[in-house]
Amino acid sequence: MIEIIFLDVDGCLSDGGIYKGNAGEEFKRFDVKDGFALEQWNKRLGKISAIITGKTSQIVENRAKELGVKYCFQGVKDKLAKAGEILAAEGLDWENAAAIGDDLNDMRLLAKVAVSFAPSDAVSEVKPSVRLNHAGGRGAVREALEILIERSNLKQKWLEPWL
Repeated sequence: MIEIIFLDVDGCLSDGGIYKGNAGEEFKRFDVKDGFALEQWNKRLGKISAIITGKTSQIVENRAKELGVKYCFQGVKDKLAKAGEILAAEGLDWENAAAIGDDLNDMRLLAKVAVSFAPSDAVSEVKPSVRLNHAGGRGAVREALEILIERSNLKQKWLEPWL
C-alpha cells in the first residue's frame, strides 16, 4: 500500500511559472484543489508527503507547512538519494512510495517508486506509470492523490466528512 508521495514543486505542485517583481520578490502559483487534497492526504488519511525540489524558495517552505507536508527538502541535486533517506527514516520501502515529477531531474525517482505520475504537460522523456489529465499546478497533484485513494480503497474515508 502507498504510504508516502514524493512531490516535485515547479511544474507539479505549482504551474512552473516563477514570477519576479521589481524588488526581486518571487511568486509562485499553487492550485487550491491540489492543496486541499494534499492536506487531507496528510491530516485526514494519515499518509506522508515529501517535497523534494531542486530550487530553493521560502514560498515552498511556507506552503509545505500550511498543508502539513512532513518533509520539505529544497536545493536537492539527487532526488532519488533523498527519497531513499526519507524512506529509511520512516521504515518504508519503495513499494510503499509514489511520486509525481515533470522533468528530466525527476526520472530516476519516478522509475524507482511503485507508482509514478506526471502532469499532462510534463516533458515527453518522462515516462510515468500514469500520465495525468491535468497540467502541473492545475490539479495534477489532486488527480494523482485521488487515484492513490481509489486504489487503496480509502475513498469512503476520504469523502466521509463531506457527506
